[in-house]
Parts: sequence; C-alpha cells; structure tokens
Amino acid sequence: MANVRHVAETTTLNNGVAMPWFGLGVYKTQEGPEVEQAVAAALEAGYRLIDTAALYGNEKGVGNAIRASGIRREDIFVTTKVWNSDQGYDETLRAFEASLSRLGFDYVDLYLVHWPVKGKYKDTWRALERLYKEGHVRAIGVSNFHIHHLEDLLSSCEVKPAVNQVECHPLLTQEELRKYCREQHIAFQAWSPIMKGQLDLPVITELAAKYGKTPAQIVLRWDLQNDILTIPKSVRPERIRENANIFDFELSAEDMARIDGLNRNSRFGADPDNFNF
Repeated sequence: MANVRHVAETTTLNNGVAMPWFGLGVYKTQEGPEVEQAVAAALEAGYRLIDTAALYGNEKGVGNAIRASGIRREDIFVTTKVWNSDQGYDETLRAFEASLSRLGFDYVDLYLVHWPVKGKYKDTWRALERLYKEGHVRAIGVSNFHIHHLEDLLSSCEVKPAVNQVECHPLLTQEELRKYCREQHIAFQAWSPIMKGQLDLPVITELAAKYGKTPAQIVLRWDLQNDILTIPKSVRPERIRENANIFDFELSAEDMARIDGLNRNSRFGADPDNFNF
C-alpha cells in the first residue's frame, strides 16, 4: 500500500519518471474560462497533475492556466491523449503536433493511446515510441486497455507502457487488471473514480460519517490505499480543494474490504471491447 502523504506526492514510473498520484481530470470541462479556472484552482490547492485529451477540446485552456499560474512548467505533470479518429502511425504524429501546439508546450509528460482501436493501436503505439525516443514526451502509456490488449501490445513493443488509465471505482474494482498491471510494472490510473457523483451507496455514506469525510473523499482515499493513481474531475474550486483533503486519515483494512465488496463490474463508460467511437 502506498503511503501517500500529500497531494503532490509522486510514484516512480517504469522508466524512472516521477508522476503524481493525484491530479485533476478535465473531461467535459469547457474550453476557456471554465477549464482555466478549474486548473488554476487545482494548482493553487497543490495539485501538480493535469489530465486532458485532444477529445476534450480544452488543451489550449489547460496550457493557458499553467502558464498563468507562475509555477515552473517542469513542476507540473501534463497528460494528453491521441483520439481514436487520429490513430495510425503518421496520423498520430500529426495529432501529437496539434496537441502540443494547442497546449503551447515543447513537450508533454505523458501521452496516451485513448482507446484500443482495433487494427490501429499497434501502429499508434509505434508513433508514441518514436515521440518518446525523440524526447517529445517523458512517458507513454495507454487508456482503456484490457489485459488482452496489453498482452498484444507487449508482444511486439519496444517501449513498455508506463501507465494504463481505465475506468475504476468501487462498482468496477478491476482487480484482475490491477494485478496484471502491477506484475508488469505498469502504473494503474483511474478515470471516473467518483462514479460521476453517484456515491449514494450505504457503505460509502456510512464510512463518510464514521471518518468525518465526504463520500468522494472516502472513495479517493480507497484509490490511494489500493495503489491506484486517481484524477477526480470537478469545475468547482471548493470541490477541487475538498477532493484533495484526503491525506489526514486512513481507512482500516476492514473498511477497505467493505468497499472492495461493492464491486458489480458496472461501467458508466463504454467497454473497451465494445465501443463505436
């Protein structure tokens, strides 16, 4: 179990790069003032990881907010992703240049394959390997990959993925995939960790009362104690600060097990074996 003590604490990826355990996700956060204010609030609260994607349409605002913060670029970890319609070798290289231009940076900390597009993700991965070897990205990884996708990639890749970012929360604990990633030294990161706010589960509300925390804080603490990197999304400064207030308590082993027991293999997003976008 990782003993994460503060919001900017890092884990070490399989290539030696330090990546924060905790960050801000900006999916469906509007480009312009909304995303800029959310990123500013997160950075002010001590967050040092911002997770965006070409699909989100807000890379420009993320870059603007980071520059406006006055924090050194090298002290902030920025993730973005190549979208499905841009996959393939040459297409990915072009998509990366476009993302970099929108962000206004000269490198990205982590670049991910957003979804395992059949017949394309291995060519996409070759492009990521080139970007990594040329120093344009500090680490490369994947998102929404099942074990069989990872096995397929590992059978031919030159650079092992550093991260697999997938949907994970108490109703979808992903224990088998987490175990596989741990064995392969691939960091496991959760998107939608607080289940789009659907936290009205008796066990979670009971534990929130017991520990004097919000239901979201209980779930985010469960993430960290399970060695899961996590990127809760919010646009409200008070909620952004609140989500990060999880370093002054620890869930007991018994309470961790109770949350583990909530698993229903229920998804809020698409199954990586069956998506049509």
